[in-house]
Amino acid sequence: MRERIEPAPHEFTANYIFDSNGLLPFFAADSVVKAADGSQTATFLHRGGKWRVTLSFRPSNIIHPGSRLPGGTEWRLQKMREFKMKVSRHEDEDSVGQQKFYAHLTPRWQGMQAEKSNGTRTEISIPEGILEAINIRIQGSNIHFHEYQSLLRDAMIAVGIRGEYFEDPHEHSNVQDAERYVRVHKDASGPVHGRSGPIASMGHLLETDRRGYRKTVQNDDDDYGRNLPGYYHTVTLGPRRVREAFPDHSLPKEVKHYYAREAANQPDSSPLAHPKVGVSYQVSRWDGKLGVSETDLDRLQHELDQTLLSVLADAGLDISPTQGRGPYVPDAYFEGETAPDVSEPVVLDLTTIRSSQECVVVRHLRGGLSPVQWESLQTLVTDGGEVAPQNIAEEHGRHVESVRRALRGIDDLVEREYGKVSVRSSYIAELVHEAVEDADEAVRRAAEAGAKALSAAERGLGETMSVFVAWAARHGVEIDDALNRREARMTLRFGKPGLEAQRAIREGFRIWKDAGMPPERYRSAQVRFGDGSVGEAWRYLDTG
Repeated sequence: MRERIEPAPHEFTANYIFDSNGLLPFFAADSVVKAADGSQTATFLHRGGKWRVTLSFRPSNIIHPGSRLPGGTEWRLQKMREFKMKVSRHEDEDSVGQQKFYAHLTPRWQGMQAEKSNGTRTEISIPEGILEAINIRIQGSNIHFHEYQSLLRDAMIAVGIRGEYFEDPHEHSNVQDAERYVRVHKDASGPVHGRSGPIASMGHLLETDRRGYRKTVQNDDDDYGRNLPGYYHTVTLGPRRVREAFPDHSLPKEVKHYYAREAANQPDSSPLAHPKVGVSYQVSRWDGKLGVSETDLDRLQHELDQTLLSVLADAGLDISPTQGRGPYVPDAYFEGETAPDVSEPVVLDLTTIRSSQECVVVRHLRGGLSPVQWESLQTLVTDGGEVAPQNIAEEHGRHVESVRRALRGIDDLVEREYGKVSVRSSYIAELVHEAVEDADEAVRRAAEAGAKALSAAERGLGETMSVFVAWAARHGVEIDDALNRREARMTLRFGKPGLEAQRAIREGFRIWKDAGMPPERYRSAQVRFGDGSVGEAWRYLDTG
């Protein structure tokens, strides 16, 4: 198995519910804290490392249940308390960004209530099947996801609470946040957050114009107003759009490129001078649940790592460095080393998605849109909010059934659900918006690309070859001789040299191979640029 760069864990938040022993762990924590006059501190060993734990209490807004709980358990505590625990690596006690977590322990029983700040009471939702239990909310950083439960157990033992209370989390336990990351040298990370890089491309290609959640952030100024390209760039995708790029994934995720707040003041020798590229789980972006079992945590790490490696590879970064650490910068928790069991990256087929979406627009514009279809698209790309067919009909003085029929005829451009309609992707919306703003120019460009693709299809070159021809038209690449096998050598002509041209050459090579064309013919092609410079295709394919 080929070794890959191994990401490191960063943030992690989860709710661990334990009901096997009812409220005994809660009562035990109360006894320990009272015996220690409000706070118990201890040190312990975990997998060869020394850790420090502090258990204390805080006031609670939970309504006192009286002398007995609904389930029959006797309640002898006069004051309502909750318990907080801090666990950290002993040697990291005074360091920044240390390996640590905080645990908040609260009781759970059916019918329990809490008092809000305004004095009103509300019932706390407890999953059915749980009579009495404890909930421990863990928030930590720089610790492997699988270690939190065993660390919690060892910390509890260290302060005098039985470890078996924390052996078997309830199935309703759930992960709320998790991130895996690598640190990349600032001189190599530009393609990750660049205009044509994977973060921007996923935001434009894999999310609908309005339906669901779309968030793309591109901030190049730090918190002090200093310009730092790539300071905070993110894209967040829900489960549906994640599956378009990763068919076997389902967890909603955020992909991000970001610097530390103090990065601009750091020397190049400091890891903080260089950005992180990370992928995090976004629980608020779906209705599903991810548990805390070994299987669930394995799945979480696999999806995060595979997404991260795929993004790095798509940006042209070496994910299997064999000499040194390649473009990666180690820090206190990211070692910059490779490992054989890291998830295999997925080829982000964003080029094909982009070409397919372009072809959809081309086909409709060349074939001609009905007046009602054109009006509907005008509204969708300029409205900026949720749109119903009735809204479109009223805006243009049409019958609503005419609008619905028109929309059914452009199903590959729009999505219709629950009485609302939206453009199928932000990228399609941009293409259509160009047509709305300057119809003649947009149709001319679309017709040119479409004509070349249709010509390729008519010559029996197949659908994938048509995608290659559409790619060439989009990049202004002249490839007539590429399709003529009698030519001794084919030529690829680009406007200007640079990273975008190099990226386009690599994309074209992948589509060329997918079409079943001989790789050696493409690799041996001559590359000519508008400034008169000439190169060999293989040099651009084998760089980086």
